[in-house]
Amino acid sequence: MPLLLGATGVGKTLLLKRLQKISAQDSGAELGDPPATLPTVGTNLSDIIVDKKKVTVREMGGCMAPIWPSYYEDFDSVIFVIDAANPFQISSSCIQLLEVLSAPALELATVLILFNKIDLPCPVSLLEMKSLFRLDGIISCAKQSITVLEMSARSGQGLRDVLAWLQFAQRR
Repeated sequence: MPLLLGATGVGKTLLLKRLQKISAQDSGAELGDPPATLPTVGTNLSDIIVDKKKVTVREMGGCMAPIWPSYYEDFDSVIFVIDAANPFQISSSCIQLLEVLSAPALELATVLILFNKIDLPCPVSLLEMKSLFRLDGIISCAKQSITVLEMSARSGQGLRDVLAWLQFAQRR
């Protein structure tokens, strides 16, 4: 079961709603306008159809970061979302990511790092993000298998790549 983490306001809830819609419809159908969302306080369970199988994703609200570790035992994959359009949140997101990757309970998990909101004006580029996060070093030192993707939950850009990763993660 995947665990969805990230700071408050990075787009986790919208990501789940869009993945649910895209996985439940024909591949050629329009995604439509993004639904309204509120920041998650607590946890949220969402079912997504991946390769004709139901995958339940547990989203943890960003405000719950201090207690995220108490949930790690039950998960074999982690999706960590970062707001690429909010440079003020980058350092705290990096610290949270390092805490997640260093958790013993998640050392065998597959990890997807998502840079969301690339459709907004002036997002930090993937190259800049990799440099700011020192991602190459993190990936080379981490025990986990890590994938990095750019996406926009609002526009739908990159959502199919996220579904493909979920399909891969479920086969592990």
